[in-house]
Amino acid sequence: MPQFDVTGIGLNATDTLILLPKFPAYAGKIAFDQEMYSPGGQVASAMVQCARLDLRTKYIGTVGDDLRGKIQMESLEGSGIDISDVKVVANCPNQTAYILIDKSTGERTVLWQRGDCLRLEASDITEEMITNTRLLHIDGHDTAAVAKAAAIARKHRIPVTVDVDTIYHGFEEVLPNVDYLITSSEFPTAWTNEKDPFTALSLMQKTYGMRMAAMTLGAYGALALSEGKFHYSPAFVVNCEDTTGAGDIFHGGFCYALLKEMPIGEALEFANALAALNCTAIGARGGISTEAAARNLIARGERRSNKEIAARAAASPSV
Repeated sequence: MPQFDVTGIGLNATDTLILLPKFPAYAGKIAFDQEMYSPGGQVASAMVQCARLDLRTKYIGTVGDDLRGKIQMESLEGSGIDISDVKVVANCPNQTAYILIDKSTGERTVLWQRGDCLRLEASDITEEMITNTRLLHIDGHDTAAVAKAAAIARKHRIPVTVDVDTIYHGFEEVLPNVDYLITSSEFPTAWTNEKDPFTALSLMQKTYGMRMAAMTLGAYGALALSEGKFHYSPAFVVNCEDTTGAGDIFHGGFCYALLKEMPIGEALEFANALAALNCTAIGARGGISTEAAARNLIARGERRSNKEIAARAAASPSV
């Protein structure tokens, strides 16, 4: 039996949150209300959500040896995540982001930096790191490393999920070994040059043969193509304090749903619920919640739907 339910390989970051009463106009000036450190990063935060859902979880990545790196390591370890294969890089600052949060809307603007000293190399990934897990979750930043990990997973029939929002050089080496692709709303169009999201997702699935090609739609939920059918899941309406990390938590929830063998529609709804709950508190991991909380929101929560996408998904024939 594999030692871990899910292993994540990819980015972490330690954010500096700057809370603003409202975002100033361009070239404007405003006093901020509060400043705080907050651990985040897309794969690391997804793994924290998985751990919160009682999955046996491992994170593999690089961390700087500065204060921000220490904050990140304490957060991961405190969440019960195995960090035995995290590489702490000497004399290297951890990835950081300054996140400006508009308290009037919960929306945020991100300024980030990651030094080359934090690069995860393909040589850092061994077969033993991958074969002891039931599911592998990756991003695309250190492309050669995640491509190697995904290839190992495919060889051993371990499903691979990926979170990607930027076109990375060499990412075409990753996609053939991805089973569940969930991108930002912009990525499929940028990758395929197809403006229509339905066409773009269909082309990506046809080209690379993944089981599911999907995109998150921010405040409007998620759209996925799986088993020849489009599935649309609206977002949940909550009292939003901060949207930081919502997509990361969506991925963590989706990993859990896959391992629990939920149907795709239910998996998307469950992931949407956890993403929404995370937005009810400040920070990338501020509102990480339980399965019970997600089920309660699903049962009682109000949805926000993109009517055009919902109608097209409902009417879509098998493709």
